[in-house]
Amino acid sequence: MQLEPRAQTLLKALVERYIADGQPVGSRALSKISGLDLSPATIRNIMADLEEMGYVASPHTSAGRIPTPRGYRLFVDTLLTVQHIDEQAAAAQNMRLPAQQPQKIIANAAQMLSSLSQFAGVVQSPRRESVFQQIEFLRLSEKRILLVIVDPRGDVQNRLLLTDVDYTPGQLIQSANYLNQNYAGLTFDEVRKRLGGELAQLRDDMGRLMQVAVQAGSEAMAEGDDMVIAGERNLLSVSDLSSNMSSLRQMFEMFEQKTGLMQLLDVSSKAGGVQIFIGGESKLVPMDEMSVVTAPYEVNGRIVGTLGVIGPTRMAYERVIPIVDITAKLLSNALSQS
Repeated sequence: MQLEPRAQTLLKALVERYIADGQPVGSRALSKISGLDLSPATIRNIMADLEEMGYVASPHTSAGRIPTPRGYRLFVDTLLTVQHIDEQAAAAQNMRLPAQQPQKIIANAAQMLSSLSQFAGVVQSPRRESVFQQIEFLRLSEKRILLVIVDPRGDVQNRLLLTDVDYTPGQLIQSANYLNQNYAGLTFDEVRKRLGGELAQLRDDMGRLMQVAVQAGSEAMAEGDDMVIAGERNLLSVSDLSSNMSSLRQMFEMFEQKTGLMQLLDVSSKAGGVQIFIGGESKLVPMDEMSVVTAPYEVNGRIVGTLGVIGPTRMAYERVIPIVDITAKLLSNALSQS
């Protein structure tokens, strides 16, 4: 629903004041800070309409109002004036990520997000391509085989296979040679599609081994996805997030389990650009009082991960959004040069 201009101005003023001091905002305060020449009665009527539409709410203990998740969403989508940080200003503020080892660059980016925002910074490690350059089978004991996968960058992944057949060393070498000669450089998904029709000439046992290896290899490569989180302790000083034990438990369960956070970052990478997930509105955010501002980053022009800031719903979005945006660009540049 499109709000009329006076309602937009009042909602913007209310959200900005509430973000600044965390106290419900009354009609008298709004008449002073909004810049509108309106009577207190008119302001009260507009605020009542905003409350009926679900953009603000009235705490029982106060005559003032606070923004709802829906109000925050309208604010960040249409009313927010984002501060601009250009590349030169970023460099002047030491927002630099010198080229070095990729994991070190990622850790520095998470720390940068945390220190600049004073909340928690999170960076999803680049997704590992599900492509293998070489495969080896090592017989550990009867019906126990170690699958060794080497990707195009030289990284190695191991996976233990428990089989129902005791394969000989010769069979393992033959199977590895077949996969390497025919499928090296392809993704495991591509290999899986081709395997079905190309193994008729091999014995069933060998075919089963290769299919098990491809499935295990795909899972092993997927497990390479991870994330780096910095500044979780900053959130302990945010009363909105640490006001009770239940909130603290939810927050640290999110950091410990990471599954929900990884899902949120995956969704963000598919959307492109800066995204804002507001608690109480987005089912991906586990707490009503929490918001996550994210942006994808690239390596050589291809999106490989997402980073962001985790903080209270009552955060200064106009300051956090450009921090996330410029850090994503700096990380893209640093990883593309490393």
